Amino acid sequence: MASPAPRPIPLAVALDGTARPAAPERFGASGYLRLVRLAERGTLDFVTLGDAFGRPGPDALAVLSRVAPATTRIGLVPTVTTTHTEPFHVATSIATLDWVSAGRAGWRPDVSLTAAEAALFGRRPAPAPDAAWREAGEVAEVAARLWDSWEDDAEIRDRASGRFIDRDKLHHTDYTGEFFAVRGPSTVPRPPQGRPPVVLDATGTGPGGATVRQVAAAHADVALVRAQDPHAASAARDDLRARARALGRDPDRLLVLASVAIELYASGDAVALAELIGDWYADGAVDGFHLRPADPARDLGLLVDGTVPVLQHRCLLRRFYPGATLREHLGLPRPANRHARTREVSR
Repeated sequence: MASPAPRPIPLAVALDGTARPAAPERFGASGYLRLVRLAERGTLDFVTLGDAFGRPGPDALAVLSRVAPATTRIGLVPTVTTTHTEPFHVATSIATLDWVSAGRAGWRPDVSLTAAEAALFGRRPAPAPDAAWREAGEVAEVAARLWDSWEDDAEIRDRASGRFIDRDKLHHTDYTGEFFAVRGPSTVPRPPQGRPPVVLDATGTGPGGATVRQVAAAHADVALVRAQDPHAASAARDDLRARARALGRDPDRLLVLASVAIELYASGDAVALAELIGDWYADGAVDGFHLRPADPARDLGLLVDGTVPVLQHRCLLRRFYPGATLREHLGLPRPANRHARTREVSR
């Protein structure tokens, strides 16, 4: 009997390369749209777009909100800096992106640690790394609770009765933590995915590294780890899964992707990359890959036209999107609403 085909490898790509932009339009939405459409042609799971308070460039969330209506399947994951940002605004913005994209949004929490960035807001000093990441975890928790503040069928839209919402299915969040007290509910209905996936860089080698890994274990659906070899990637994956299990999570619900920097100059480079991906995946080192091209305008074409066909030929990558949402691409279930679940249990 023939062995079953391996599960397709989750594959994502970063759009914010390290190379200096060659032209001003690279910072425009049209330039990013071309890249996202190219990644979508390669049936990649999602793209990430970086952002930070202290660097020039467009707002990642705004760019991907513009890209969303002009694409159909690929997941869209902007970086959202949680420091100096209210969790209510984070939750409503990500929910809006999920609605605009018909269920393809994710988000990548990050923190701001410099005095220069804190001065842009003028509300408080820059936090210590541990505190900033604990706060980021709290933002993720508050966002999930705000998204659950509307049950899936809370909207009635009954013209005859004049009722828009079933108030019994709209809930206060009533959250009080170390950093925030949020009453809720959200002003945006529950997103199509229920809770857009959290994608978090859990490499954790700098200050606050242990806290980063703990936040990822508690809140991330996808953890990114920057590793130079499969042994380091496997060790990071084992650590994150063990932390998730200790927190009462199913470790199989936490995907760990190796975040690998790439530079592709010829078809040979693209094939070699496919070999590396296949080898690491066969060894069970990681669940998938997040590729960081030095120059997306150059590297992404070779990735899609060179690496992707090799992986597809070896049945390691899908040839089409079988689902419509980012959670479906990643094999992640849609979370049940906590309030609806509580009501079902109490009956």
